[in-house]
Amino acid sequence: MLMALLMLASFYSQAQTKVSGKIVDAITREPLPFVNVIFKGTTTGATTDIEGNYSMSTTQPVDSIIISYVGYNKVTRVIKRDVSQEVNIGLSQGIDLMVVEVRPGENPAHRILRKIIANKDQNDREKLDAYEYELYNKVEFDLNNISEDFKNNKLLKPFSFIFDNIDSSNAKEKPYLPLFMTEALSDFYYRKNPRTRNEVIKASKVAGVQNESVSQFMGDMYQNVNIYDNTILVFGKDFISPISDNALLFYKFYLIDSTVIDGHKCYQLQFKPRRKQELAFTGNLWAADTTFGIVQIEMAIASDANINFINTTNVVQQYTYIDSVWMMQRERLVIDFNPFPIDTKKKTMMGIYGRKTASYSNFKINKPREDKFYSLTENLKVADDAFKKSEEYWKEHRLDSLTKNEKQIYHMVDTLQTLPVYRTWVDVLQIFVTGYKVKGNFEYGPYYNLVSFNEIEGTRFRFGGRTSNQFSRWYELSGYLAYGNRDERFKYSLGIRAFVTKHPRVLVGMYYKNDNEILGQSQNGFTTDNILASVFRITPLRNLTNTKEVNTYIDREWFTGFNTKLSLVNRQMFPLANFHYEYQKTSTTTAFLDRINTTEIRLLTRLAYQEKYVEGEFSRVALGVTKYPVIQAQYTLGLKNLFGGNYSYQKMVVNWDHRVRISPIGYFDYVLEYGKVWGQVPYPLLELHGGNETYIYDLYAYNAMNYYEFVSDEYASVNFLHHFDGFFLNRIPLMRKLKWREVVGAKALVGRVNDKNRQLLIFPDHLYDLQAGPYMEASAGIENIFKVFRVDGVWRLSYLDHAKAQAFTIKASLQFNF
Repeated sequence: MLMALLMLASFYSQAQTKVSGKIVDAITREPLPFVNVIFKGTTTGATTDIEGNYSMSTTQPVDSIIISYVGYNKVTRVIKRDVSQEVNIGLSQGIDLMVVEVRPGENPAHRILRKIIANKDQNDREKLDAYEYELYNKVEFDLNNISEDFKNNKLLKPFSFIFDNIDSSNAKEKPYLPLFMTEALSDFYYRKNPRTRNEVIKASKVAGVQNESVSQFMGDMYQNVNIYDNTILVFGKDFISPISDNALLFYKFYLIDSTVIDGHKCYQLQFKPRRKQELAFTGNLWAADTTFGIVQIEMAIASDANINFINTTNVVQQYTYIDSVWMMQRERLVIDFNPFPIDTKKKTMMGIYGRKTASYSNFKINKPREDKFYSLTENLKVADDAFKKSEEYWKEHRLDSLTKNEKQIYHMVDTLQTLPVYRTWVDVLQIFVTGYKVKGNFEYGPYYNLVSFNEIEGTRFRFGGRTSNQFSRWYELSGYLAYGNRDERFKYSLGIRAFVTKHPRVLVGMYYKNDNEILGQSQNGFTTDNILASVFRITPLRNLTNTKEVNTYIDREWFTGFNTKLSLVNRQMFPLANFHYEYQKTSTTTAFLDRINTTEIRLLTRLAYQEKYVEGEFSRVALGVTKYPVIQAQYTLGLKNLFGGNYSYQKMVVNWDHRVRISPIGYFDYVLEYGKVWGQVPYPLLELHGGNETYIYDLYAYNAMNYYEFVSDEYASVNFLHHFDGFFLNRIPLMRKLKWREVVGAKALVGRVNDKNRQLLIFPDHLYDLQAGPYMEASAGIENIFKVFRVDGVWRLSYLDHAKAQAFTIKASLQFNF
């Protein structure tokens, strides 16, 4: 009897059929999560995980499996009976889900969606009192669509060895070459009241780069996507979330199936945009049937969305149920960038894959720490030893192992950096981005100031630069020498800036400048000697002022986004050419001042809460990614008799700059500014409002106003600009394919000049106050022309009787926006 039972058990163990493998997209080779795989003729099956892997077994007599996934062709694959085997399958897109309309009654998917929306507050982790977790982020960039012509390019011959790493395991796939990878391990802490988010990046590893800004971007603060938000910011665009409170206005939903995931019964809903080219997603979500929290979601940006340089973007998120709340456990993001063409005849594009994988662990729910633990200011920190972790440390703490290709990236980048020609390519890229050529301890540039021209100086030549990071990462020397062949005068500048401390960030600096400048030019405009300003100037530049300036300052960042700068500035201003500082000497005669001398103490304060930026050693570039207004105030105190100062006065300027997103009709930017001068000063020390005499559109200038046209000692201004992001043009069939985007704007300025400030110097004939009423202009334009150009028509609405005033003008600009 025992022998018979053993034989029977042996028979059943031998008769078991086991199948495992991986399901991927046949073209991109990206893993497909949540694919249904079943044994044909049975109810036994499995669902692929977030990496596309599956495993299942049965004792029933089966000979094939069926693979099905929304939006892909169903596949049946023959298998071997009674053995363990691996079956990897690539699915091809090509079918659309049939829409079944059920009448009467409501679409069942809508009922489920309403329950998901009604339970958002209970399921959104942001509603918890506190939580924390450990996060591992891995980001990789790969070059794809690599043609044979590109690989055989003579310029790339020194790099030919890297093409040995091209992943092309299947003839149908899009070959890609791994180029760059970075990893980060961090601890994230959240508290609801007062709301704080703190992250400490405790380990960071970047192939070829060690930069704190790069490490910060790898953390959760910069990359977090919350599906429970009504809108999701992607590439600077507001996409409507599929579970937004108003999701039914933007999406169509279909109830596909119900399944069990990790012991939770779930409803599967498919969603897609209601209208073409809207900023919305397509995909599937799985919601638990009791809590109606999101268990899994996979979605992609709609293929016809009005967004540039992106072929596809896929997001997969997987959640786990911990202490009565759904917390994200794993996230995968894949972006296919296609910025430039390779073969226009074949319509092939060389692009870049961007891949992010995030894993979350060690959750702690509703266990807030002491108040002193949280920081309301320094919300993101990089540990001092973050770049010094050993390989043993990474092997122990990685939450996700590296693939073979990922391991090769580190070795490949290290090898590339040893090649002289690699350094040459890096230098070319740096010149294009920064304007400087790095050579040892010195950076030469900027290149766009090397040659320029104007009516006073003639052709102007300039040579300059600054010390490089190789020279020092704590202090920087800079300067330039310029010469004009018409005025035959040298101009120059010398400066130094240095860190006192980097944590907190405290910079001190000093520079001396003897050069010409335009009074009454927007602070956002090109410098006087920028070659673009020379080429695209509407009228010849004649109203230059020679300035000799000594500026010393200390700049301190109190916390990220809030800094103050205290300066002591001594200036001498000399009029040039036929321009003079004329005053009334007697009732019948006039005379001229040869110069104006000032000594000022300036205090600048800037608050940009939660602003994100890219940081170099000494400079930062703000990315403009903050939902809060940027507030800036500058107080100036003019000191008479100190270092030759001629005037005693005070000046205050307050600026409020805010971007408001109004999805789905785009976003608008508005700038409010108020300024006032106390004391008696000549007009060059008042507010000379920024005009624009070039063909290039200036966001912060009055584009229909001339230089040196209006002056005020007290003023208020408003600048309004709305970007519709194609909201109207997307609805016109003939215009839709162009993906043009509408933009409209208006600017207004009111001001006055006190009588006592008219007495020191006589106003030139072309300089006016605003006593007759406000200055106004309006604009309308099209942006995203060929993806990079913008053209605006600008109407001047007041003071049309002024000399050189134009009722209408056209301005153009170059911009790179997704």
